[in-house]
Amino acid sequence: MFATPEQFAAANKVTVDALLTIANTALASAERVAALNLHTARALIEDSVSSTKTLLGAKDVQELVSLQAALAQPNVEKAVAYSRSVYEISAQTQEEVSKVFEAQLTEFNKAIGGVLDKVSKNAPAGSDVAVAAVKSAIAAANSAFDSVNKAAKQVAEIAEANVAAATNATVKAVGAAGKKKAA
Repeated sequence: MFATPEQFAAANKVTVDALLTIANTALASAERVAALNLHTARALIEDSVSSTKTLLGAKDVQELVSLQAALAQPNVEKAVAYSRSVYEISAQTQEEVSKVFEAQLTEFNKAIGGVLDKVSKNAPAGSDVAVAAVKSAIAAANSAFDSVNKAAKQVAEIAEANVAAATNATVKAVGAAGKKKAA
């Protein structure tokens, strides 16, 4: 009925493994963001030098305004692409961490179910009602967790669709504004 040292060791191993998985996921995410930032900074410097050279080659004010408008669109698109990349990294990280927590919850539920079965076998007569009530409460909590989890996934999908739509609208609006200035 009581947990043995081997059971405690196994439970601790599972917990440590889950924490290591989460730590590795966080580090991988940080590496991806750092690589993205380094790449973006390098591209920004190269683009700035190129843009400066282009703008310095303008022969008159009209050409300078036209060049500025032409250079604005790619910069907005790059900023949007950067934001989208950061969002994707964070969404993937959140998804991986959620999977670890779901696996932990599943294991916890199995363990609690096993303990309740042992308790019900060794419990005094009449305690079936209490064990059934605990099992019912656990089932209700799991159902609520599943509902919240599904709702959170739907919200994430809607948010992702809205981000994509807003991104496209921003790029189109800046492109149209740039064309109007150039004209």
